[in-house]
Amino acid sequence: MTAKTASVVLRLGLSAQLSAAAGPFRIVIESGGSGGTLRPVLLEGTRLRGLLGDKLRRLQQLQCIRHYSRYSANRIMTGSDTFRFSDYDCIGFDLDNTLLRYQIGNMIELEYRVMSKFLVEERGYSEKYLLQPPDLDFLQKGLIIDFQRGNILKLGPDGTIHQATHGTKKMAEAEIMAYYGDEKKWEVTTEYCENMLVAWNGPLSEKIRTVLDYFDICSTLLFGRIIDTLDEEAHERIGHYNVWPDILDALIHMYSRDHFDQGVGGYFQALKQNPEKYLLRSSPKLVSWLRELKKSRTTFLVTGSHVDFANFTASYALGPDWRELFDVVVGFAKKPGFFTGAKPFVRLEGAVETEPLEASQLERNQIYSQGNWRDLSLLLERVSRKDHPRFLYVGDNLIQDVYTPAKFTKADTVAIAEEMAAEGMKDHPHHLHPDAPYLQSQFWGSYFVTGSSPQQQEEPSLWADLIKRYAKICVPSMDEVARYPMDHSYNSFTESESCADGYYPAEPMKLVN
Repeated sequence: MTAKTASVVLRLGLSAQLSAAAGPFRIVIESGGSGGTLRPVLLEGTRLRGLLGDKLRRLQQLQCIRHYSRYSANRIMTGSDTFRFSDYDCIGFDLDNTLLRYQIGNMIELEYRVMSKFLVEERGYSEKYLLQPPDLDFLQKGLIIDFQRGNILKLGPDGTIHQATHGTKKMAEAEIMAYYGDEKKWEVTTEYCENMLVAWNGPLSEKIRTVLDYFDICSTLLFGRIIDTLDEEAHERIGHYNVWPDILDALIHMYSRDHFDQGVGGYFQALKQNPEKYLLRSSPKLVSWLRELKKSRTTFLVTGSHVDFANFTASYALGPDWRELFDVVVGFAKKPGFFTGAKPFVRLEGAVETEPLEASQLERNQIYSQGNWRDLSLLLERVSRKDHPRFLYVGDNLIQDVYTPAKFTKADTVAIAEEMAAEGMKDHPHHLHPDAPYLQSQFWGSYFVTGSSPQQQEEPSLWADLIKRYAKICVPSMDEVARYPMDHSYNSFTESESCADGYYPAEPMKLVN
């Protein structure tokens, strides 16, 4: 056992130092208590587990927490902690659905229209269901598509499948068990909940896809309607489907970065022709807050959008001088791999990528493409003139912007969840989001809990659990943050299951009690 583990054992009161011995034995150096003598004892593996019992299980739990916890020592010891933007030296932001907000309803309608048209005209699917208006109640972020079975899943934090549909048809609990076993668990979703990046570019990416934001939220409905059509045409559940590659092609057709300049695909043309229908201008208070922040902190923007589209949307939302709000801008950052990989930064001439760059070549007040967190952090260290700066990143995509930087880098994170405003919050019960009908679902229930009806147990959803574990705080929009000065103190998330701290301005209604 490592020295790190041994120190945890000591804190648990075992007062023991464990180390590995040759063969099927372990050596345990036990203490007889305060002032007692140390004596070595040889124990077989099973005997050792019996001796430690509950203590060992608690140790294993703590080891897991040490692997992924973002909680400070003060929070672990006292159950409370605070968060301030002013505690950080380098503060970064995502652009889309973070600093830039969309008129989500209009955007979802556009996305569905473009994708359904592509699937009918370019992939030959029946228009019977696809060209019907989108069923808004079926839409929700965070749903998972099981490609081969034609199912759509809603998970709890441990991978348990709490709700599911085949196509768009809701499954009874017995049906879920027939597919995934009596415990309603699938090894694929269990592995996914243990490491969410395995479904990004790893082997699980060929089995499942998570709908993570408002750019791909229509994918579940389109997938489900195609499955309904195929089953109807076959007069039975086919049992094995190969629909997802066509859905992916529709997404690529809509969002390919070359299409913004070329004027093809349907999506970018609509935004350029009528930006006020799809984009929201950032509030003057938020822009002022960002300007004030940059006076004393190093600020950066990391967006997945290519530079031409980012410039278009940021200019509309933040103003034509938006680049002055940041010391460094990174476009076409391939998150979440940006935070874990080593792709080089690429120099830009206008919107055209030219040559790869070393970390030492990066400079302040520039805009780059692609890149990686390690090289960016070195640049931020130079710009901030701090040997070990504290990093913070703010974003809405819970895997790309919250889970990955919090788990795999030294950055802390702030989560944006517009569903807070759409569903209502404690002491703020009335829906404050103009596009609430697109963000609420009676079919799936709250984004923050696993059930969809009062009869179902309403435990926190996979995503509510992820927010609590990996974010410092969660807000419905950056406007909530801009209400306060940079040194405003927030109570941040804690390990306590009963503690509601961390959500601002208040806890989502479905998580109350």
